[in-house]
Amino acid sequence: MKNLFTHIKGDILGGLTAGIVALPLALAFGVSSGLGPSAGLYGAIFLSFFAALFGGTPTHISRPTPPMTAVSMVVIATILSVHNGSIEQALPYILGVFLLSGIFQISLGLLGVGKYIKYIPYPVVSGFMTAIGVIILITQITPVLGYDVKNDMGYVEQFKPLAEERILEKILVDESKEGLLVLEDFEETIKRANEVNQNEIYFEAENIAKNNSSGVIGTIRALPRAIKNVNWIEVVLALGTIVIIYGFKKITTAIPSTLIALLVVSGIAIGFGIDYKSIQQIPDGFPKIQWTLFTEFSLIQLIPYILSALTLALLGAIDSLLTSVVADNLTKTRHLPNKELIGQGIGNSIGAIFGGIPGAGATIRTVVNIQSGGKTRISGMVASLVLLVILLALSPVASQIPAAVLAGILVTVGIGVMDYKGLNTLSKIPKTEVTVMVVVLLLSVFWNLVYAVGIGLVLASLFFMKKMGDIAKDDARVSTISKEKAWKDETLLSDSFKENVFIKHLSGPLFFGFTSEFVNIAKQIPKSASILIIRMDRVPYIDQSGLFALEDVLLDLNEKEIEILIVGLQSQPKYLMKTIGIIGKLIPEERTFDHFAACRAFIIDEQAKITA
Repeated sequence: MKNLFTHIKGDILGGLTAGIVALPLALAFGVSSGLGPSAGLYGAIFLSFFAALFGGTPTHISRPTPPMTAVSMVVIATILSVHNGSIEQALPYILGVFLLSGIFQISLGLLGVGKYIKYIPYPVVSGFMTAIGVIILITQITPVLGYDVKNDMGYVEQFKPLAEERILEKILVDESKEGLLVLEDFEETIKRANEVNQNEIYFEAENIAKNNSSGVIGTIRALPRAIKNVNWIEVVLALGTIVIIYGFKKITTAIPSTLIALLVVSGIAIGFGIDYKSIQQIPDGFPKIQWTLFTEFSLIQLIPYILSALTLALLGAIDSLLTSVVADNLTKTRHLPNKELIGQGIGNSIGAIFGGIPGAGATIRTVVNIQSGGKTRISGMVASLVLLVILLALSPVASQIPAAVLAGILVTVGIGVMDYKGLNTLSKIPKTEVTVMVVVLLLSVFWNLVYAVGIGLVLASLFFMKKMGDIAKDDARVSTISKEKAWKDETLLSDSFKENVFIKHLSGPLFFGFTSEFVNIAKQIPKSASILIIRMDRVPYIDQSGLFALEDVLLDLNEKEIEILIVGLQSQPKYLMKTIGIIGKLIPEERTFDHFAACRAFIIDEQAKITA
């Protein structure tokens, strides 16, 4: 406890700075997600506090991040479309997915998965991050132009017939549940339909229009009308925000430019009485528990979104642990990856219960915290409390922030989050990696973020396995051409020894990508040889396919009465070969040797016995 408070001054300063810096983006990501600025703020408050309290990286500052917000946006839009655009009906399921993702993160930490996150291929991560940037940029076009589909009566009117169909469908569903739906008597249906007024129809049409224009495809679909109905005041506010963010960085980086842009542009808009569209109202007081998450929750309806919850959990894990590595480099410490996942999971779970969107460790905010003096988990908890104080004391003021200002902030986030390092090396890296990156990028932007990552991982794995198989085949061809070039400890063998003994060298993992070539290698053995030495000194790993291919070859050689000796077995191949009986039944254990010298001595001794 004493050590925890040793750096209290630096922790308070670091947390205070990081909390203030986090405010604009927390609001912006909340708006971007579709749940409103309060959802971003609530997520930042609870995640930052509990991830710091229970996590494994002392200097972490956690909050909603671009990747997590992008996936959350897809989840929210999908669930809203199922519930006809009604946020009240969809909210329990949206928060249910977020809660489940937090539970998944806790499970990943308990299972010790944290140390394996680093093995995700870079092209998948690069394509995904660039896609996040593109998605953010495209979806912010209409807010920057000041276009709100709900205010476009001409566009909304197009969806009134569909709205009427949806309302009638709900009436029929309700009657079916109540046992009132009878084919011979539609009087109750007609009565309820007649009670529907034009306001209800228009409200339903608004929701349909909003869903139809959401996401990348929806934004592109709505773009012609957005251009036709440009609100130049909103455009000026958004562009002014962007200019200040990039321009202020050239003056100083000591003060966050996003915060300056937020204060300056909002101050001008409010001070001069400009007619602008503000963000959604941020509720006063401490965040309330969303009891509908439990009272109206249905596990069956949540099942289709389990994959989305798992994707959020894995994405949050990657995002957080990458930030942990950066923090380690700055503080010369080592984080605990599995404990960090547990902390992130607890923070996201509690955030979901209070209506917040999920997040992860934020690299820039963590760096700000460290550079401002933060050294322990107190700094992350202080950052959370700073946001809570702002919420409690300044929510009426924050509710007057222009929506265009947050759109401008998100434009700079979209530009900054793209992986330019990966994009700049496209012409230099192998075509297979370019393919993976481009496929993940395009599928993420125009189809589905969740499936894009899965397909990218499968593609990367297939390309990797093919590459390993090609390398193994190339090695085999070299061996054939060079007639098994002798290793260093084989150079002094006599000609008579070589005539009767064929030595086969194996290098690298023996896995399914190499099995067909391994079968062909068996055909290299000359007719004069009665003894085969298989040198496996350089085979660190063998999989099931390789194991069975090896067994088939050895069985074939046994039938040809060729004596088989094995040299240099490493622990993993040796264990598997014993398990299925290759060693012990097919090849006696006394015919396996740790070193080639012992094998050579065995052959010479056997030949001497025959001669005698």
